[in-house]
Amino acid sequence: MLILLLCPLFLQSQELPVRQSLNIEAEQDSTDIPVSEILPDLAIKDSVLQDSIVQDSISRDSISKDSVVKKKNFLDDQIKYKAKDYQKTVRSENKIYLYNEAEVYYQDTELKAGIIVIDYEKKEVYAGRIKDTTGTLVQAPYFKQGSNIVEPDSIRYNFDTQRALIWNSRSEQTVGGEMNVFAEVTKKENDSVYFLHEGKLTTSKNLDDPEYYIRVRKAKFVPKKKVIAGFSNMYIADVPTPIAVPFAYFPMSQKSSESGLIFPTFGEINDRGYFLQNGGYYFAINDYVDLAVLGDYYTNGSYGFRTESSYSVRYRFRGNFNFRFENLVQGQKGFPDYSRGTTYNIQWSHSQDAKASPNSRFSASVNLGSSRYYKDSYNQINTGNFMQNTLTSSISYSKTFPGYPAVNVSLTASHSQNTNTETINMTLPTLQASVERIYPFAPKSGVKKGILQNINFQYSLRAENSFQTTDSLFFKKEMFADARTGFRHSIPISTNFKILKYLSASLNVNYDETWQLKTIRRHDYDPELEMAPTDTINGFDRFAQYSFGASLGTTLYGTLVFDEDSKIQAVRHVMRPSISYGYTPGFDQYYEEYVANEEGEIREYTRFEGGLYGAPGRSMSNSVSFSLQNNFEAKVKDKDTTATEPKKITLLNLNFNTSYNAVADSLPWQPLRFTGNIPFFDGKMTVNFGGTLDPYAIDNAGRKINKWNIDNGGGLFRFTNANVTTSYTISSKTFEGSGIDRDNDNTASGGRDDDLFGSSMDYSDGRMFPEDDDDEEEEEDTKLYGSKLPWDLRLAYSMTYSNTARQRDISNNSLMFSGNVELTPKWRVGVSSGYDFKNKGFSFTQLRFERDLESWRMNFSWTPFGTRTSWYFFIGIKSSMLSDIKWEKRREPNRGLGR
Repeated sequence: MLILLLCPLFLQSQELPVRQSLNIEAEQDSTDIPVSEILPDLAIKDSVLQDSIVQDSISRDSISKDSVVKKKNFLDDQIKYKAKDYQKTVRSENKIYLYNEAEVYYQDTELKAGIIVIDYEKKEVYAGRIKDTTGTLVQAPYFKQGSNIVEPDSIRYNFDTQRALIWNSRSEQTVGGEMNVFAEVTKKENDSVYFLHEGKLTTSKNLDDPEYYIRVRKAKFVPKKKVIAGFSNMYIADVPTPIAVPFAYFPMSQKSSESGLIFPTFGEINDRGYFLQNGGYYFAINDYVDLAVLGDYYTNGSYGFRTESSYSVRYRFRGNFNFRFENLVQGQKGFPDYSRGTTYNIQWSHSQDAKASPNSRFSASVNLGSSRYYKDSYNQINTGNFMQNTLTSSISYSKTFPGYPAVNVSLTASHSQNTNTETINMTLPTLQASVERIYPFAPKSGVKKGILQNINFQYSLRAENSFQTTDSLFFKKEMFADARTGFRHSIPISTNFKILKYLSASLNVNYDETWQLKTIRRHDYDPELEMAPTDTINGFDRFAQYSFGASLGTTLYGTLVFDEDSKIQAVRHVMRPSISYGYTPGFDQYYEEYVANEEGEIREYTRFEGGLYGAPGRSMSNSVSFSLQNNFEAKVKDKDTTATEPKKITLLNLNFNTSYNAVADSLPWQPLRFTGNIPFFDGKMTVNFGGTLDPYAIDNAGRKINKWNIDNGGGLFRFTNANVTTSYTISSKTFEGSGIDRDNDNTASGGRDDDLFGSSMDYSDGRMFPEDDDDEEEEEDTKLYGSKLPWDLRLAYSMTYSNTARQRDISNNSLMFSGNVELTPKWRVGVSSGYDFKNKGFSFTQLRFERDLESWRMNFSWTPFGTRTSWYFFIGIKSSMLSDIKWEKRREPNRGLGR
């Protein structure tokens, strides 16, 4: 195997012969002589040279008759050869010449070149280039042995020893699929040892003129194991640099990953001093799981460590697990601003292949830790996380028991954390079970008809163990002391049927039973304690509730047809009015009275107060609800002239709903709520809106009173609140079929799935700068003058209006935007920002500049103002094999401003 690997590591190499020129021109005066006349001991058939024999130097006369030595073949297999122009044998030289598109095959060795010379006396083959009509050397040798390929200027190979000398070799190695090796002279000793002289190692895809390379004077290469080199230094644009090492060792396993050291990044931060970050060790445990252990150290005493692991079993599951811990030191001892603290973060993602187990599934999405982790960590700058104030987690297992009726069971642990208030809500666990809907009176086959056949019932169970705590008490005994546990059983029974063919009616009865393991008991007011004491009673207790409901609805259509020549051919209005009735009795049997204060005030309470699923209703509810859904659609002429049918588009969706409580003492009508959306640009942009209209008036203090607003001198309704949201993504692809396909997903570390709050930058994540897939894309012809610049733009607008007490306040009115432009195929610039129309100022702003330097990448991001003012510069080699060759500099934001 002729693998010439680029690694700047060298042992002492053996003396290599001076290069021999093999640009041989054929002898025109030579006479074509059959090979069988020159080598009578060889049988020639179909241009196959079989078992050439080298005469022994020992005279036949010196060998006795009883000790005859059998001649040994110098070749172990056939040599197959051919050439386009001619195959010529020169008896005086004991050579065979193959000219123009010559090919030789021997065992696992394949050789192609412009000219090939077979020297059967020396048991060698020579290959080189030939000149075309313009004098240019063409048809360079192509040498392949096993799976290794070398393309040199010329080569000399011995069939017997399988040694070779190769001049100006170029080889693309499969180690990581990244390394290219050049060498002026390469000597192949055997299948496991190769020596390189004046080699160049690079990951550049430009093999003729690499933009950078590592020059190695001498190197020894052991295939699939290592490269050892002596003094090596980097050249950029053929200019030597001081980046050099006296010796180096490069592991060269053909495996996808190998265990090894991870070199740290060094630098300086104002409030923590000098640092080493992200140094550690990578463990390639096996083909299914790996582990990286990383650490940081700062000269002010701060430190951190992380473990990152990925695992995958094909067709079964895959996932990753990260644990991060940091010990933070702020300020200097003896000064008022000195503080110490710790932060941590746990991330776990697990997904199961859908085919692994059709009836059961396990999944996990975990992001929990200290509320200040994203704000204080110097190794995690993800502004999307910094501005997102909620961390959520979920671990679930579900199983389906097939059959009729099927049973579904799931077990879930979940967590929600507000990083501003540092409050944590957790359920550990939640059990859910349900039985498939059963139709006891339906026929075994056919369509269900009528009230009786459509009667169905279902059973569901939900059990939770819930905690509410804070960062400081997380997983401490105080957290578990305040746990709330509850069980809810639900049995809904319903049926549906048609009335007069056009009206859809339904009836339903719901029965709910709640179990609790903790209740309360209130005592009368105690003058000595100056309060009404409350006892907590541990033990099982239950309460039941039931309700009845009915609904009636229909669908109405109205169509307005225009002329056939009109662009709009028809407009259709679909209305879905419905009315529903609900009755829930009052469950006052669960309520008791107690004396609340020294004035003797009598109050009612239920022992189920504070329960996980609430308390039984005290008041009867007898309400009627109204809703109206409107959908406006149009048929328009399609811009595609080949289309045979008009194009259907949605113009507007508008919905209204309200309700009336017949047993309410006052304010029986609920506010009229409306929601809707309007699509634009073929549905690429949708404006969502909503609002509330209240029919009741308010007094001077802003409190709602039992009086119609129109009777109080106002309009029919009071416009109390409204909201409008929309988002839109547009790019050059929208207009010309090409654009920027950029991966702006920041969810890997808990952020947003776009770059409206900037792109994420996790310095501990080696995937921060993924390699481009340029090889998979066809290169387009570059025009000297071009006006097409690939770009993309994202917009997000939000507005909230409040007028519940005549304040007429716009509480939120902001526009967020982000965009990227490719100024050239190698230059990209981007910006993420926003404007707050209420506070009249720009929100978080990030500017990004990226330069593709072929084998290198340069990035610069800048947050020019605000509490997150910072910048970051990076330049380094793309290839993961040499990713430690980089330089980065950054200015961190002032964490104290966010406290």
